[in-house]
Amino acid sequence: MEITASLVKELRERTGAGMMECKKALTENQGNIDAAAEWLRKQGLAKADKKASRVAAEGRIAMAQAGGKAVLVEINSETDFVAKDANFIAYTDAVAQAALASGVADAEALKSVKLATGETVEEARAALIAKVGENVQVRRLVRIDSANNVGAYLHGGRIGVLAEVKGGDADFARGVAMHVAAMNPPYNKAADVPADFVAKEKEIELAKMSEKDKAKPAEILEKIIGGKIAKIVNENTLYGQAYVLDTDKSVEAAAKAAGADILGFKRLAVGEGIEKVVEDYAAEVAKAMQV
Repeated sequence: MEITASLVKELRERTGAGMMECKKALTENQGNIDAAAEWLRKQGLAKADKKASRVAAEGRIAMAQAGGKAVLVEINSETDFVAKDANFIAYTDAVAQAALASGVADAEALKSVKLATGETVEEARAALIAKVGENVQVRRLVRIDSANNVGAYLHGGRIGVLAEVKGGDADFARGVAMHVAAMNPPYNKAADVPADFVAKEKEIELAKMSEKDKAKPAEILEKIIGGKIAKIVNENTLYGQAYVLDTDKSVEAAAKAAGADILGFKRLAVGEGIEKVVEDYAAEVAKAMQV
């Protein structure tokens, strides 16, 4: 398979490794980008696999809450300019309030819900498109309905988090939501981390070790690997991370001090999983001139 510049660029953005290392990794793995990313990690050359963090689409996260009921709605636009438009913001806020009141659980069902104006979400969306001149999509909806404390936090309209906390108080629940917004932990507690994730990390850590370390007795080797895996698990779990509002404590310690148990959380960031097409006008013109 041909190793193209765009493939090297994608791997570099995904892993943070150098260009030559990325090219070598792709060559070693016949152009398979997932295998190349793992190969780089095993060589200790990848800073992190950033594939999941690539965010390209524009838009806004809107939030609505009433006690233990809270919703987040992601609504996308084509440009940041429209995302800041007063008409767009008013629409997203109205949709979030309608979602909260209706009790619907997904974006598809939300389309037929009526706003305070009497229009459905879908009818109002069509009218907004005509007004702003861009495509607008109601993409995602998450909600929590609970008798427990529900923390809700919105960061600049770009990231929204809902956190369900048993015990503690409303301030702690909101603090947890703020932490999740900032640190984006993939999992809640160590018990939530999949076994295959742990197995893969063990494989990678073992591959990164020197031959001298690998020659150590099995029980010592296991202790070394165990320590590295424990650190990785802490970095990837809410409970294991240092609490952003009190970095001297882990979130687990902060929860214990508050008399709380964090049951779970939901996090939305604008454009997750959507890749925007980047127009290279210079290349386009050069290509046209060759015709």
